Amino acid sequence: MTEAGQGEGLPEEAQGPRERRPAPRRAPDTGPPRADETMQLNVDALRERNRELTRDQDRDGDRAERQAADAPPRADETMQLNVDALRKQREAARTGEPGGDPEPHETMQLRVFRPKSGPRPGGTGAGRPAGRRGRRKPRSRPALPPRLARLTAATASRLSPLLSRLAPLAALLAPYARKLKPVYPRPGRTGWRRWMPSWRQWTGAVFSAFGLTGLFLVVAYAATDIPSNLNTYATQQDNVYFWSDGTPMARTGWVQRQAMPLKDIPEDVRWAVLAAENESFYSDPGISVKGISRALWRTVGKGDTQGGSTITQQYVKNVYLTQNQTVSRKFTEAMIALKLDNRMSKDKILEGYLNTSWFGRGTYGIQRAAQAYYGKDVSQLNASEAAFLASLLKGAGLYDPTLNQANHHRAEERWKWILDRMVKIGKLSPAERAKFRTFPEPLKRNPLYDTGQQSDYLVELASQYAKKAGNISDRDFDMGGYQIYTTFDRERESTLTDAVTKARKRARSTDAAAAKTAHYGAASVAADGRILAVYGGPDHRTQGYNESNASTVPAGSAFQPFVYAAGLESGVTKRRGAAREPVTPETLYNGDDAVPVTTPEGPYWDRSGRKVAAHNDGKKSWGRISLRKALAESVNTPFMQLGMDTGLDKVKQTAIAAGLLPSTMGPQVPALSLGSSTPSAIRMANGYATFAAGGMHTEPYSVRRITRNGSTVRLDDPARERAVTAQVAQQVTEALGDAFRGAHPAAVPAANSVPTATAPTVAGKAGTTEDDTAAWYVGTARSVSTAVVVYRMDLAKSLEPLPLKGLAGTGPDNVPYGIWARAMDPLG
Repeated sequence: MTEAGQGEGLPEEAQGPRERRPAPRRAPDTGPPRADETMQLNVDALRERNRELTRDQDRDGDRAERQAADAPPRADETMQLNVDALRKQREAARTGEPGGDPEPHETMQLRVFRPKSGPRPGGTGAGRPAGRRGRRKPRSRPALPPRLARLTAATASRLSPLLSRLAPLAALLAPYARKLKPVYPRPGRTGWRRWMPSWRQWTGAVFSAFGLTGLFLVVAYAATDIPSNLNTYATQQDNVYFWSDGTPMARTGWVQRQAMPLKDIPEDVRWAVLAAENESFYSDPGISVKGISRALWRTVGKGDTQGGSTITQQYVKNVYLTQNQTVSRKFTEAMIALKLDNRMSKDKILEGYLNTSWFGRGTYGIQRAAQAYYGKDVSQLNASEAAFLASLLKGAGLYDPTLNQANHHRAEERWKWILDRMVKIGKLSPAERAKFRTFPEPLKRNPLYDTGQQSDYLVELASQYAKKAGNISDRDFDMGGYQIYTTFDRERESTLTDAVTKARKRARSTDAAAAKTAHYGAASVAADGRILAVYGGPDHRTQGYNESNASTVPAGSAFQPFVYAAGLESGVTKRRGAAREPVTPETLYNGDDAVPVTTPEGPYWDRSGRKVAAHNDGKKSWGRISLRKALAESVNTPFMQLGMDTGLDKVKQTAIAAGLLPSTMGPQVPALSLGSSTPSAIRMANGYATFAAGGMHTEPYSVRRITRNGSTVRLDDPARERAVTAQVAQQVTEALGDAFRGAHPAAVPAANSVPTATAPTVAGKAGTTEDDTAAWYVGTARSVSTAVVVYRMDLAKSLEPLPLKGLAGTGPDNVPYGIWARAMDPLG
């Protein structure tokens, strides 16, 4: 076809620029054209039309691509032209005759040339056939992790109502959005302007950015939940122990913190903190956009960390998150703070913040800070002291003035600034501000509880009892917040500790080698079961176990009152099958040394085939002696036989009923009556207190009341039951009174020189062991029983007791009695 014929036979809109192109060479036209001969058309117009179709198809997105395999060939792939019509038009052009109508059945195809490289408009790849594209299998997407899938489903369910409401708006804006779609190079522009977006596109981009940002924040806010579990460490408190008079005794716990209700924190203290940290706290939405922007700029832009958080954000960080300075943590903090501000009152947030913030010196919360820096409760702080404590929130390591001079200067400057801020916001009058001209110097050191003192043993006893009687789990107790009011008497504890300390020093001066392995245990228990004082050891840091509560050495002859009480209470049986006979204090027994022990069947033989016999101190023989005198003189042989006549089971039951633990009783053999059991000092004192209480035994207890953050914790009452009759208890007490007066006549108070039924009686008895491995003294005065034990044991080698070698002294005024007398003074 010639160049002229190429353009004339097409519609005007399909003709391209009329360029002169060389005509293709072909054989001379000798006949009608064959069906396979091709024609050349100017396809520029077709390409332009193809681009318009492609833009329309691109709007359909993935739908067009999925339908591409089944759809007929697009206009850019092939075109069909009526060959006969083209031939007639060609002949008409040559001869000037009008052309005829084309026949619809003859066609020929013209394929538009495309580069081999580059993707097709709206297609999936360069030059890829439609059939192959249709045969391509859809690519499967990887399955989401279960947790992410659940989160995605939950987020979609939350957002579906919002998206459904936004659908009409999206449909309204769709035509305008299509106009903003860039077409590059831009028509009608030259140079670099051809590639620059229009003002409409810039405007659309800005609004789109704001819209997407807002949508992202809405989604993030909806998807963020306030954690149900608080940060364990941030809410942990210490436990406070009080003496029996209500004064503080000790504080324990991983952190020093005690939560205080906001009503108990003075307003000056609150506003000092708000002036320093967040004066707009009561009006802000929980976050500060300016502060967050500044913090992000410092963190991301300069690689530094910066504050900028509101009190709500700081509280969220303390109780829900970590202290890591990262952008993700900061964003999460802001989202939780916004939601928390809508759900929790400002006062509750402020209360939580004041009780969880770090103030240095190992303290958390404003209450502990007041005690650590000024030795007083927060309710006693003034505005000046509160301003200093508020300055510590910026960094205790930089503002504790006791650390160095630079800290002192910084603390004083910030203290002044905070007071001036309080005046500026109207929370402190200028007249009141004028009163605070001198910096309130804090204490040089934290006066709170130091470990290693004698009170550690008291804390150990009280905590064990508190958890048991209060049904408090170890986890809850370790979380702290408990106020534990103990039964320990400050004066008695001090007196007992001083008495043992002097005895230790005296032992080191007389026999340093023996004193190294010497152990002293002591306890004072009231008739109603209250533990008033204990001596647990020289130092809890070097000796972790409590000597007053250790079941280590035998009770020896100090066990005789329990045998005596069992005989008086139950009677005796001396013949098989005979009825029990009553026993009185005047009943006579053989007091000679080495008297064989008998049973209703005859002599008692041990496993080695020898008759069992008891020995008195110094192997002294006393002849026929009453039980009361035998107890007063500490004669062993009558009580070994009394135990056999009463029944060792009865002796054991009476001792347990009086207060001794079953685990310390040992085997039921004749030696039981000589004190083979190994009670602790607390239990021995409690057993003697049972006799002083008229035979009523109360389990020893060390805690009388517990509260937690102002709420009372219910305690199980200590068990109280009758161990022996009141008459038996009185008889035992009288015999012990005889023992005390006989051994220490000079120490007997004048009022008790002649005991009566109504006059208070001082009663007590020494206890020794046959192998001289332990020395006891247990006695009662003014309804308080005290037990003291001294023994030797090398813990580095063995748990076997060692001979005392005179360490406990000799005679009536031995070391245990000396400690007891000083601890019980005055006796009247």
